[in-house]
Amino acid sequence: MSAVRQEDKLLRMANQIATFFRSYPEEEAVAGIHKHIVAFWTPKMVSKLEAALPEMGDRADTLVQRAMRGAEPQAESPIRAATRDPQKLGEGASDAG
Repeated sequence: MSAVRQEDKLLRMANQIATFFRSYPEEEAVAGIHKHIVAFWTPKMVSKLEAALPEMGDRADTLVQRAMRGAEPQAESPIRAATRDPQKLGEGASDAG
């Protein structure tokens, strides 16, 4: 069994996503983080992260905290629509998984 909790791994991944989006305007970054996590993580992973965020304090990037705060962000994600939705096929679609 790993000494690192699954919640800590999820937080590390979410913070890495936030690092990628940090160069975008803040509202777009928040939307991009939210949409990436919802599109590519399992519902169980999302739930675990949301439940653990309050105890994570400042270990959680502020952009992650905002992105996972409940309501879906209203800003448009800076990532093209085809890459935001892995279920779409065609030009620009993700081939992950």
